[in-house]
Amino acid sequence: MSKTITTDRTYRIMRENTQAMLIDVQEKLAPHIYRQEEIVNKTLTLVQGLQILGVPIVLNEQYKKGLGETLPEIMEVLDTSKAKIIEKVTFSACDNDETWNYLAQQNRISVLVFGMETHVCVMQTVLDLLDNGMQPVVIADATGSRDAYDRRQAIRRMRRAGAVITTTEAILFELCRSSKDPVFKAISQLIK
Repeated sequence: MSKTITTDRTYRIMRENTQAMLIDVQEKLAPHIYRQEEIVNKTLTLVQGLQILGVPIVLNEQYKKGLGETLPEIMEVLDTSKAKIIEKVTFSACDNDETWNYLAQQNRISVLVFGMETHVCVMQTVLDLLDNGMQPVVIADATGSRDAYDRRQAIRRMRRAGAVITTTEAILFELCRSSKDPVFKAISQLIK
């Protein structure tokens, strides 16, 4: 592949410039999400893959008193000694000072965003990331809403606003970049 002149803008998502935000995959909300089992399975794969790749993860939980804890199967795979866990009451995670400060301190421009609900907390977070000069990357197969139509419209709006829309498998291999990467086999095993 020939090299071209580069600009400040890159369309590739690079591991060293990426962090991740998991939003509101909680006990009282998840059972009501359309195709929730598939979304939770993709979330589990994504969390494990991001940890293998060394991508920092922040987990946001919306009003735990009302929506309960993060699903236990997610907490089983999440390395809580490395992930940041923050409770919020705002719909946009960026409206929560602790979350915003954590994101800013990572000094990584690309933010992978996934969780529930796509048309409320995920979308508002993505729009705020864009407004604040970051590049949100929505992992579409790891986001969900109670209603499929709400989810589709939110994905369209986020794409039009400038968010990158991708999938679990695509982002894990993009961050891995090469079959020669030492973590490639572990990522491949997760995808199977």
